[in-house]
Amino acid sequence: MTNNTETIHAEKSSLRWAISDVLTMARRNLLAIVRIPTALVFSFLQPIMFVLLFRYIFGAGAINVPIPGGYVNYLLPGIIVQTTIFGAVGTAIGLAEDLQHGLIERFRALPMSRMAVLAGRTVSDLGRNVVVLVIMTGVGIAVGFRPHGGFVNYILACLITLLFAYCLSWGFAFIGLAAPNSEAAQAMTFPLIFPLTFASGIFVQVSTMPGWLQPFATYQPVSEVAKAVRYLMNGPNAILPNPGNSVWIAILWSVGLIAVLGPLATAKYKKVA
Repeated sequence: MTNNTETIHAEKSSLRWAISDVLTMARRNLLAIVRIPTALVFSFLQPIMFVLLFRYIFGAGAINVPIPGGYVNYLLPGIIVQTTIFGAVGTAIGLAEDLQHGLIERFRALPMSRMAVLAGRTVSDLGRNVVVLVIMTGVGIAVGFRPHGGFVNYILACLITLLFAYCLSWGFAFIGLAAPNSEAAQAMTFPLIFPLTFASGIFVQVSTMPGWLQPFATYQPVSEVAKAVRYLMNGPNAILPNPGNSVWIAILWSVGLIAVLGPLATAKYKKVA
């Protein structure tokens, strides 16, 4: 009985230390963002520029959608999804920089949890995305965004967005560990991000795209997540086409992605570190 009790206490102590190590690494990564102006610009100013561009240039009459509130109510949920996905690129860039400068080897030599480097990086990007969501909500309201889905649904939409971005960040973690440097990591991520974000329902209705592109744009994960977020934020009248089971499909995509990408990133980390 005593041995079992000691084992349980040891496991609890190890778990507490692991959580502490993850949070310490996440704090270190967040401080790095604050201290690097270019990272701040990429994280916060770039999405604001996207909102202003599409709201007042393309959305001024070039793009029309028949939903309550007009194009801005169609745009903002999609922009929020796009912004968190772009933010997940920081996982690849940050890990590539740490690997390039030998920091990961130093971390491995310290008495810390082996999972702290990867988990801390993804958790820090999750925290950054929370701040981005708050900023984007404020900017959206300032430019005329008026969600009609209710407060609870809005929070649920944000949680689905954060879940998807977090799961996707494990794939970017794999890219960061595979890249020789941070510049290469950034170059490797954009050929993946741009088709997923721009060939989707984020900015325009999929039905307006060429016929050969519509099947991909309709069923790829970013479109499904954007559809779910738009439905929750604006209500069923703001979804084009009918939302169906978009919320559950978005959650399933997220779970499926982390089930595949998480082990891949972990295995890559064990090889390079």
